[in-house]
Amino acid sequence: MAAEPHPDDRADASDALLRPVRPLNAFEDTVERLLQTIRLGVLHPGDSLPPERELAARLGVSRDTVREAIKSLADAGYLVSRRGRYGGTFLADELPVHSGDEIRISRAEIDDALRLREVLEVGAARMAAGRTLTAAEREALGSRLADVCGAAAEDYRRLDSRLHLAIAEAAGVPSLVPLVAQNRMRLNELLDRIPLLARNIAHSDQQHRTIVSAILAGDADRAAAAMSAHVWGSAALLHGFLD
Repeated sequence: MAAEPHPDDRADASDALLRPVRPLNAFEDTVERLLQTIRLGVLHPGDSLPPERELAARLGVSRDTVREAIKSLADAGYLVSRRGRYGGTFLADELPVHSGDEIRISRAEIDDALRLREVLEVGAARMAAGRTLTAAEREALGSRLADVCGAAAEDYRRLDSRLHLAIAEAAGVPSLVPLVAQNRMRLNELLDRIPLLARNIAHSDQQHRTIVSAILAGDADRAAAAMSAHVWGSAALLHGFLD
């Protein structure tokens, strides 16, 4: 059996992991960093997290973002909040097991799907914004956006995929659509292995609106940048939960 890390080693690891996050995906990156401290054994069952104020300072985010991340991980079964003199936020005694956890997926497999997604979908957003869209294409984008922004949890993945396929269709390259569809199948298989986090869904909806707005306005750079941020928000959660 491997020896437990010395407390000083755990402190060094915590310092390395709990470093400032990227501002565009502050919530998702905060969740990823907290999950890394859990999954890499920096925190043990029953250990307490640093106070919210300290986490916010170390991660370079607001206390509201830290609080939302902690609540999401508590709802997912990773953390437990206790009140009182000896209260705080603690790692759960038993970590949750998600669907498919018994099948290990490598970081290389995750990165392959995510990097292909970036190539395909950031390019699709840029090309769609650079075209003069037909009335039907503009209506399809608006309709798919409304659908996903009002989706129930059980319908979210399906309606999210339909919006991204509509963006691929708006790019005006017919052979791009089946490539995006095929990669979305891979991504959805990965995403189905992690819990839906309400704060992430709200952030994704905000990013979806920005992407579609930029496409409809013909702003290719803004559409591509917004799609890139969106892609790597999902990446942060997948790496956090599955690595």
